[in-house]
Amino acid sequence: MRLQDVKPRPGAKKRRKRIGCGESSGHGKTSCKGNKGQMARAGRGIRPGFEGGQMPMHRRLPKKGFNNALFQDKIEVVNVGELNDAFQDGAVINEAALRESGLVSRTCDAIKILGTGELSRKLTIEGATVSAAAREKIEKAGGSIAA
Repeated sequence: MRLQDVKPRPGAKKRRKRIGCGESSGHGKTSCKGNKGQMARAGRGIRPGFEGGQMPMHRRLPKKGFNNALFQDKIEVVNVGELNDAFQDGAVINEAALRESGLVSRTCDAIKILGTGELSRKLTIEGATVSAAAREKIEKAGGSIAA
């Protein structure tokens, strides 16, 4: 077998359907769209959920319940390992310092520090909620948490 003898598997290369290229192409005249009607027009098709003018299902069903997604607090999460990489020993960590370092960028209602990763620096945390695991690691490294 030589390189010039290698061919794709049968059926792997398929010609694209050339629509509207005359009668002899097999796809001429109505261009595979049938005769007249909504599906034969330009810009054809119907949007998802459209039921031909009948009141759609999502409007027929009663609306019930309450979703707290609009009202819940947006919490930014920072791990202890990220603090170890971003700050020097003895640093005071607050919202401004976290934003300056790039660990928090989006708008949020609260910042929470979680205990994933290792901490070897003495850090002082201000104005952030801290998980139990993170509190343990911060205090073990000699740091403190100010309320």
